Amino acid sequence: MSTTLTIETPSGTVRATAGPRRTDSVVFELHGVMRGSVHVTGTQHPRYWDQFTAVRACLGPVDAFETTAPDDALPRLARGGTGYHGSLTRYTADYGDYIEVSVRQPTSVAGNEPSAKTTATLTAVLRACADSVAQRDDLPLILDASRLRKTPELLRFLSWASAHADAEAVRCEAESRAARPALKAAVAAWWTVARWFTDRPHPLLLVLLADRDNSLARLVHVMEWQGPYFADRAAEERGRADKYRAEVVSLRAQQRRGRTRRRGAQAYPGTRETV
Repeated sequence: MSTTLTIETPSGTVRATAGPRRTDSVVFELHGVMRGSVHVTGTQHPRYWDQFTAVRACLGPVDAFETTAPDDALPRLARGGTGYHGSLTRYTADYGDYIEVSVRQPTSVAGNEPSAKTTATLTAVLRACADSVAQRDDLPLILDASRLRKTPELLRFLSWASAHADAEAVRCEAESRAARPALKAAVAAWWTVARWFTDRPHPLLLVLLADRDNSLARLVHVMEWQGPYFADRAAEERGRADKYRAEVVSLRAQQRRGRTRRRGAQAYPGTRETV
């Protein structure tokens, strides 16, 4: 049974009719002041890559993060000839039932930003379509199918990201360690110049002692904050790497549970697993 939304936008009324559910998405056909289509699918929460609890709406008939739609298939205003790219992700906030949205700035086929009015129109249509799918009874099926399709790619990305974060942590730890002897050397040099200046004042020595660019005083200040700064950065990168590894473990566990639950059921098109 199709659903038709009536969306009031700054440009006028848009009607969006949902087609039959595809495996992991719903496509809305647009009529009224806008023509074209909007593709809505499930996706991971922006901050928790192992949790498929978000809904993403993309301008066009396909997921813009997976496939580039032909220019002539992109939505456009009925009185205009320019198609637009863009997307909106709808997800639950970390606390309470508050819904947050993240909007990818719409752009024209030529790469230009549309007017504020057109941007508001496109965003309103994306939000309405995403809200509609988020309230469907079959949303769990859409989210599960989206997770199944995207998990292999996510596992590759998270494995790379955790290794990159580990490498950054090692680099920052080395920077933090190097800052300690550098600070001691800079302080010793400053006091040496200070004694020279006391014994025989000279404008050049005063330049080295003053807090200005390329002076010993400025070098001391830089070394003072570099040690703690890079130590904090290293801790942050270690935490980020641990988070990515935990998400890999979670996604793999979901894969195993999904295979057990779906054993013997019909296969998802485009995947090697069954549902």
